[in-house]
Amino acid sequence: MPGLTTDPTTLFLVALFAYLLGSVPFGVVITRLMGLGDLRQIGSGNIGATNVLRTGNKGAAAATLLLDGAKGAVAVLIARTVAGEDAAQLAGLAAFLGHLYPVFLNFRGGKGVATFLGVLLALAWPVGLACCATWLVVAILARISSLSALAAAASSTIWMLVLGQGQMLFLGMILTLLVFFRHAANIQRLRTGTEPKIGKK
Repeated sequence: MPGLTTDPTTLFLVALFAYLLGSVPFGVVITRLMGLGDLRQIGSGNIGATNVLRTGNKGAAAATLLLDGAKGAVAVLIARTVAGEDAAQLAGLAAFLGHLYPVFLNFRGGKGVATFLGVLLALAWPVGLACCATWLVVAILARISSLSALAAAASSTIWMLVLGQGQMLFLGMILTLLVFFRHAANIQRLRTGTEPKIGKK
């Protein structure tokens, strides 16, 4: 972890802003604006890009993916600019928790993969790119979004060590555990061979 150099009041305000930004459910907003229905009543009911793709609208899914990733990245970059690296890491965690447990949806959010990747890209882009590449390779080979997400999350701390970003290790472990926790049902379906493929409605 980086040294704590930012005053507690600033850290609190940074965390609050990042959480609220992370809580914005772009998947729900986009599907409603495009007349695709209530995303929480479609497919898995998840608010992320994978479930948006189940509506059959690739553009909506791509927009959700980019915006969910961007909110994590923007939270980190703003916190780093106004405070420092300690605030940036806190903002990344807060934005991620906002997506998982959004105040705007009664704390019932998504699984956070895009936001997770956005946070890593903003904190240390080589680590973020390596995790994105891991996700992509597994997605191409297995065609299962949840497996790709789990592989990217599991590899994140390894990439942090390999790429000399040890100061992110504690945060990386927390984010990875949260990704696995939110994918508990997916892990069970992976074990039974019933997890759907990418793009399946």
